Amino acid sequence: MELAQVRLLVSDFTACYRFYGDVLGLKPQSGATGGPYEKFSAATGSAGIALQDRSMMAQVLNELGDTVTGHRSLVVLRVDDLDTYCEQIASRGATLLHGPSPMTDRMRVAHLKDPEGNLVELQEWLLLRG
Repeated sequence: MELAQVRLLVSDFTACYRFYGDVLGLKPQSGATGGPYEKFSAATGSAGIALQDRSMMAQVLNELGDTVTGHRSLVVLRVDDLDTYCEQIASRGATLLHGPSPMTDRMRVAHLKDPEGNLVELQEWLLLRG
């Protein structure tokens, strides 16, 4: 078994596309800015984040047409230099909710939300710094 992707069901596809592509700097697979689907990848690693228009999936699973409440996901991205990355994404429109700050003795984190309210955690693994 292989994890192919984490897929987020979103209502404002265009805003989320911009956030994951332009703000966080992930690479889109096809450039489908209007949806209904797009996969994003980081420069390294094989994991990906995909966006899918919520109304499209509601045609398959009716319950997805209900109003979404509360946090339903946490996307985690590892970066090499958390401070620099946070400065870069803030200059591109991201609003940090927390951090950068230590989470444990092995990790520093920062948190923000995408346009749909999905939580994003940025991690810097201190053990990898050498």
